[in-house]
Amino acid sequence: MTKAPSRKPLGRPDSRLARFTELTGPQYFLLAGSFLIPLGSFAVLPFMSVLLHERLGMGLGTVGAVLAVASFVQFSGGVVGAAIAERIGLQRTMLLALLVRTAGFAAFLPGLSRPAAAITALFLVSGGAALYLPANKAYLVHGVGESRRPLLLSASGSALNAGIALGPIAAAPFILTASAGLFTAVTVLFALITAGHALLPVETPEGRREATGQTGGERPGDGPIALSLPFAITVLSVYVFMFFQHYLAIYVVGRTSTLFYSLVLALYALLLVVAQPLLSDWIADLPYPRALRVGFTALATGMAALALGHPAAILAGALLICLGEVVLFLKNDLEALAGSARSPAVVFGRQRMAAGIGAFASGIAGGEGYAWAERAGHASLFWLAVALQCVLLPPLLIGTLRRLRPAGVPARS
Repeated sequence: MTKAPSRKPLGRPDSRLARFTELTGPQYFLLAGSFLIPLGSFAVLPFMSVLLHERLGMGLGTVGAVLAVASFVQFSGGVVGAAIAERIGLQRTMLLALLVRTAGFAAFLPGLSRPAAAITALFLVSGGAALYLPANKAYLVHGVGESRRPLLLSASGSALNAGIALGPIAAAPFILTASAGLFTAVTVLFALITAGHALLPVETPEGRREATGQTGGERPGDGPIALSLPFAITVLSVYVFMFFQHYLAIYVVGRTSTLFYSLVLALYALLLVVAQPLLSDWIADLPYPRALRVGFTALATGMAALALGHPAAILAGALLICLGEVVLFLKNDLEALAGSARSPAVVFGRQRMAAGIGAFASGIAGGEGYAWAERAGHASLFWLAVALQCVLLPPLLIGTLRRLRPAGVPARS
């Protein structure tokens, strides 16, 4: 494999940090937004079940259905967001999305006493996220060469995860005692972010074509197998990862304490924020098959470590799963971009849909699976079953896709 000459050695973090000084003003603004938007969103969204059930008196079954549909809209709606971005442009789509989200957070104020208003607000916020994310990622890498994409996407991911981690912590003291003030503050924050996006330059149609990376003629890997493999692997990556996301709390708190669980989450978030930019070039240089082996091996080993149930093993398992997440999620996006001649907005929209499918499938399978393991008196069996899936499903999926590849379409290495 020919190594790109512009890539910096992995052992030179100072040179990687220096590359941040080369970013444009709009890129700095979008990276700041990648932190502030989830900070505001996750100051509110993790408490939706509390608001709908305890404050508004909705049944848990209804609450679950509402949250499931809202999550599906947020993920799968990325395809609609990508189509709108192709039609009206990236900057205008981001602006439209933020107007919708700001209206959604404002609608939570009457929603504090009216269930219909609260549900409407939740769907506005979810729909705005679906519109925003594909256009945001596409605008971030707009006009950027492939060698700089890993750093930008990983930095954006780190900022997003930092916002997700800090949002609930910042809002927890206020969500029940000062809900109106909290929703007002979040609405004002989103109004300011929206105003900032209105000042971003509108990319030209020529610039949008350049952002696809097309140089004329077909690119290597434009065939169906190249387009479907990153999508399918993203479905699988999110599917196995969401078992950890959904069921770690109930597993850990029952064996240790809430304080230990908080410590695990804090260290996980710290590693996630730091590791993504530092490892971005290494991940980009990895051949896709090797990246899949590294990522799914880390997930499998981490899930197996959770099964031991000892606090040290739980912490080690969580950090291994974090490494798997960093490698797989970034590499899948980069591979999807490299393998498609469509605009980045369309690529990221498809990737969001893949994540939604994976999360939905994990939710369906995980509840029954964990309940079965608990009834058997061995919750560790759940994590061993997930680890086994991390080992067996990737080669089965890749082999299936290769068999389905049309004749004459080369497989990508």
